[in-house]
Amino acid sequence: MEASRSNSEIPNLNPSPRRNPIPIPSASLRWPTIDGPLGLSEEESVSYARRFYKFGFALLPWLWALNCFYFWPVLRHSRSFPRIHHYVLRSAVGFTVFTALLLSWALTFAIGGEHLFGHVWDQLVMYNLADTLGLTGWS
Repeated sequence: MEASRSNSEIPNLNPSPRRNPIPIPSASLRWPTIDGPLGLSEEESVSYARRFYKFGFALLPWLWALNCFYFWPVLRHSRSFPRIHHYVLRSAVGFTVFTALLLSWALTFAIGGEHLFGHVWDQLVMYNLADTLGLTGWS
């Protein structure tokens, strides 16, 4: 008797609300920036996103973070504003890599210190530079 039931008669005990995701066309997101109608047009946004991305390589990775923050709607919805999306996505990857490198470098010196580097530690640290060059008056 159970085998004769059709699929429409069997209740779905765990329905998935994301069974058929609805794609978000760029027309549904009218503004590419977080400040909505007060923000930039799409053409200006492409220009700003490109500039923030390129200047981030000039040792200004905080511009990558700013790019991700300012164009958060574009980063959040991947199908909206495809001309801007790749700049914002690359900025997010660049900022993540830079942050990982900076944290690993800082933690290496903060945690490892003299125990990790041995006698070379005195040549690596900068806090004894004034003593080395004889710039302090109390030596």
